[in-house]
Amino acid sequence: MTSKNTTAARINSGPGRMLVAVYGLLGLAATGRSIMQIAQTWPDQHLPYWLSAVAAVVYLVATVALARGDRASARVALATISFELFGVIAVGIWSYADKAAFVAQGSAGDTTVWSKFGQGYGYVPLILPILGLWWLRHNLNRPGRA
Repeated sequence: MTSKNTTAARINSGPGRMLVAVYGLLGLAATGRSIMQIAQTWPDQHLPYWLSAVAAVVYLVATVALARGDRASARVALATISFELFGVIAVGIWSYADKAAFVAQGSAGDTTVWSKFGQGYGYVPLILPILGLWWLRHNLNRPGRA
C-alpha cells in the first residue's frame, strides 16, 4: 500500500466518512436554500442570501477535499474548514449585533445558514468545523504520515 493510499484511508475512515456525509448534506441543504432565496427575491438581493451561497460553496469544497483524502486535499480541507469556522463565528456575532441585516421583507429572520451560529440547523454549522479541524489535525500529526 502506498503512502497516498494510507493517507486517504486514514482521513476517509471511521469518523472521516461521517464528516464527508455531513458536509455533503449541509452542502446540498445550503445550495438549495441559497438558490431558492436568491431566485425568489431576484433582483432585490439581500446579503444573507449570498452568505448562504458562500456557505454552500465552502461545504461542497470541504466535502470533496475530505472525500479525496490525499495530502493536497487535506490542506484544502484545512483551509476551507478554517474559513468556515471564521465565517460561522463572524456571521453569528453579526446576526446578533445587527438583527435588521438578517431579516428580509416577509421573512422571520435567520436568513443564512450561519446566522446565530447555525441555530436554524441545530448549531451543526458551529460544531462541524471544530470536529473537522480536530479530525484533520489528529490525522495530519500521526507518526508515519507521508
